[in-house]
Amino acid sequence: MSDSVHNPVWTSCKDAAGIAGNIFAFGLFVSPIPTYRRIIRNRSTEQFSGLPYIYALMNCLICMWYGMPLISADNLLVVTVNSFGTVFQLAYIILFIIYAERKIKVSMLASLLVVLVLFAIIVAGSLQIHDRMIRWISVGSLTVVSLISMFASPLFIINLVIQTKSVEFMPFYLSLSTFLMSTSFLLYGVLNFDAFIYVPNGIGTILGIIQLMLYLHYKKKSVQESKEPLIVSHA
Repeated sequence: MSDSVHNPVWTSCKDAAGIAGNIFAFGLFVSPIPTYRRIIRNRSTEQFSGLPYIYALMNCLICMWYGMPLISADNLLVVTVNSFGTVFQLAYIILFIIYAERKIKVSMLASLLVVLVLFAIIVAGSLQIHDRMIRWISVGSLTVVSLISMFASPLFIINLVIQTKSVEFMPFYLSLSTFLMSTSFLLYGVLNFDAFIYVPNGIGTILGIIQLMLYLHYKKKSVQESKEPLIVSHA
């Protein structure tokens, strides 16, 4: 295994997968921009929820900490992607708080405080573990739970698509970006022999494939239905 890790071709493939994952993740990070254009234009968060951004921030913080040299080795690209993610999520949360009603402002501020306190506890607690292997396993386990929770969130959308037989609430490019990012980091984790990365991203890849298959199936079905005549002539 050590020979493979230090092989230049192996390292180049791993870095390429990680860089691709960073690029595809950027597509995910900018996907809420149209929503925020609407929020800023209307000066109201309307019926939108800010909780997804709170969960995403927690996920980015945990994964960023896992990628740090103090926790795991040779995971710089995990740090970069989640650092960008943290900045984006904080920006979204701040904008949401600015335009939300007073009651929601208080709730979002409290949620943000909880996330920051929990992250501080995770950092401080993990630094108290002097055994590097145990520290790696502890933070890695939290990373797996966090990533699986994030990748499991589209299950609601998948169920909605099946029930309504419509892909209206499952944007294609968002599903595609999720699939490509998961696949890239699946390869990155495999090439880096890091189960804490390839296991959750493997699950994310499977869920991404399911979303894309559902999209293609119901999109094709809706196109076929739209081509059918609205009035059937019996003349």
